[in-house]
Amino acid sequence: MPDTAPDTPDTVPDLMRLALAAAAGARLVAPPNPWVGCVIETVDGRRFIGATEAPGLRHAEIVALDAAAAAGADVRGATVATTLEPCSHHGRTAPCTSALIEAGVARVVTSLVDPDERVAGSGVRTLREAGIEVVVGVGADEAAAQLCAYLHHRRTGRPYVVLKLAATLDGRTAAPDGTSQWITGPEARARVHRLRAESGAVIVGAGTVRADDPSLTVRHVDGPDPRRVVLGHAAPDAKVQPCTEWAGGLPELLEQLGSEDVLQVLVEGGAKVAASFHRERLVDRYVIHLAPALMGGDDGMSMLSGLGAPTIDQLWRGRVAALTQLGPDIEVELIPQETP
Repeated sequence: MPDTAPDTPDTVPDLMRLALAAAAGARLVAPPNPWVGCVIETVDGRRFIGATEAPGLRHAEIVALDAAAAAGADVRGATVATTLEPCSHHGRTAPCTSALIEAGVARVVTSLVDPDERVAGSGVRTLREAGIEVVVGVGADEAAAQLCAYLHHRRTGRPYVVLKLAATLDGRTAAPDGTSQWITGPEARARVHRLRAESGAVIVGAGTVRADDPSLTVRHVDGPDPRRVVLGHAAPDAKVQPCTEWAGGLPELLEQLGSEDVLQVLVEGGAKVAASFHRERLVDRYVIHLAPALMGGDDGMSMLSGLGAPTIDQLWRGRVAALTQLGPDIEVELIPQETP
C-alpha cells in the first residue's frame, strides 16, 4: 500500500486542504468517532464537502455524497478526498466504502489508514478490489496532528492525556496564601474551555475541588461539557457534581476511561495531580499558559509539587510543538521527546 503518489494532480492537495478544514469543524460533535472531512470533485469540476456528524449519524463521505445528490450532480468518475480511510464495516451506520462504490467514483485519496481494528486497511482494499484507484498519504502529517487523540486511543486503548498548567513567568501557580485567580487573561481561559470541550473527561484532585470548588464546565466557548473525574472524594454539594470519584491508580483510570470510549482527557490539577501524571510519564501533551507576571519569590506554589530531577542530566526534556499568543499570555505546547 503506497504512502504517497508522485503523480498526484495539483488539484488533490487543494481538495485535501478543504477536507481538513471540514474535519476541524467536526471536532466537537463527532467523538467518539473520528472527526473526518471529505470533498468530492465531479468530472465537471463541482465540489461537495462533508464532515462527520454526531455518533449514529452520517460519516463525512455520506454527507458529501448526499450534498451532491441534492444538487443533482453526477458523481460517476469523481475524485474523493477524505482525511481518514473510509470505513468498510457495519456499525451504527452502513459502510462508506459501499456507498462510494455504488456511486461510481473513480478515485479515492485519503490521508491515513484507520488504525481501528475494524478497518485497518480493509477500506482501502475493498475500494481497490472494486476497481477504484486509491492513493494513501496525501496530507498525512496534517491529518495525523488533527486526529492525534483518536489515533492514540485506537493504538493504545487509552485516552490522549493533555496536562494544562498556568503560571507566572517565574513558574508560580498561586500566591503563598493560596490565591490563584486569575493569573492568565480571558483569551487563555477561553482556550482552556475549548480544551475541555475537546476532551471526553477532565481530571482534578480532591484538594482542588475543596479549595476552588470548580464546576469544570464549558462556558466561554460553544461545546459539550466533559465528564468530570475527581481523584478522591468530592462533597455532594460540590459544583463538580455529578462526577466520577476515583481512588485507584492513574494507569488503571486511563484504561477504564479508554474502555468507555473517552478519546482525550484534560488534566487540570492541582500541582500534586499534575506531578503524578508527569512522573508516571502519562502525559502526551503539555499545554502551559504563561502570564507576563512575576511572583517575585520562592514561596509561591510551583506548577509541579514534590521532588524534581536530582541532577541536570536527569531533566525531563520535551519538544516545543507550538507557541501561541493568547492576548497578553503565551501558550507553550510541549510533547515528550521521542525515545531513540
